[in-house]
Amino acid sequence: IVFSLWLGLIFLLRFFHMKNTSYRISESHKETLIPPTPCHAKTNVMFLKTHKTASSTVLNIMFRFAERYNLTVALPADQQFHLGYPRTFLAHFVEDFEAIGQNYNIMCNHLRFNSSEVQKVMAANAFYFSILRNPIHLLESSYIYYKSYVPAFRMSKDVNEYLASPMTYYHPADLSRNIYARNIMWFDFGYDNNAEDDTEYTQAVLEEIEHNFNLILIADYFDESMILLKHVLCWDLDDVIYFKLNSRSQDTVQTLTLESKERVKTWCSLDWKLYLHFNQSFWRRIEEAVGLEVLEKEVAHLRARQKELMETCLLEQEAVEKNNIKNKGLLPFQSGAASILGYNLKQDLDNRTLRTCQQMVMPELQYTSYLYAVQHPHKKRKPLGLPLLWSSVQ
Repeated sequence: IVFSLWLGLIFLLRFFHMKNTSYRISESHKETLIPPTPCHAKTNVMFLKTHKTASSTVLNIMFRFAERYNLTVALPADQQFHLGYPRTFLAHFVEDFEAIGQNYNIMCNHLRFNSSEVQKVMAANAFYFSILRNPIHLLESSYIYYKSYVPAFRMSKDVNEYLASPMTYYHPADLSRNIYARNIMWFDFGYDNNAEDDTEYTQAVLEEIEHNFNLILIADYFDESMILLKHVLCWDLDDVIYFKLNSRSQDTVQTLTLESKERVKTWCSLDWKLYLHFNQSFWRRIEEAVGLEVLEKEVAHLRARQKELMETCLLEQEAVEKNNIKNKGLLPFQSGAASILGYNLKQDLDNRTLRTCQQMVMPELQYTSYLYAVQHPHKKRKPLGLPLLWSSVQ
């Protein structure tokens, strides 16, 4: 009897052990079979294009995405290339707003943000994002790019002289043109770039921006930003591949002294606070949405794909000086003391590859003009000749 009880006990123990094991295996198997949460590409997207923050490259990404999915872009009305900038945005700055209403998919040309008016143009479920850049690098870039346009910059010898005593050159009376000389990102988001740096005020603005925007990218980590954008928007890698646009030649870069760098933090203190705040939230978002290990792998993949496309598309495999751009239809807008680089395409590309390469290198004004001609064929063209390579639209 004791032996029988002992055998029974062993049997029961083995039964429960086997059941438990099979349960664990089936659970494990079930986990591998469960598909990931369905991910659908977001096609209603508003990008606030800030100044001198690699935003022209982002605009090119947005335009290419719009073409790929045959989306409607909220383009500047009439002969304009900006959506009313530097005036605060109003819905009627968009071409055909009265007819199309809230049915635009993509919005990405320069505007000064105004939440209530943008909402009249964009779908209720639109994804809002923007990009920021370290104000130290941004101010130096603005100084060169807007040197001949901004009174505060024009009257000073170089960027270090300007920063040594900015109020000697900066006069609020010249506000409309001097906006590029102080807290330009703060201004682009719709706020007073000459406001007093009061803790309560700045905190309220930062909270409002967090409320209005789903994501803020950081230009200083552009590749990482593109991978994060890809994940959050559920886009493909090729949707965020890019060639750097609107960049300038190294010989036009001025070196800031250590003193000047510190002075930027004070002179542009609103932009500095904006940048510090969203630089932190950017890395938190990376960890939540991507993870650092995956990020590293995907950044490497993005760069490899970018190199592959450059070898396919580009004659010199890199950007060239403005005087060396062979097709003047691909010449970027030149501004101030900057020398804006562009690209030469290979000549022996098949039609499909040529089309892809053309899109990748198309400067902002030409691309805006082209999309306007496609979306509004019966309207008067914008005052910029379309490049011959896209002459089928003309």
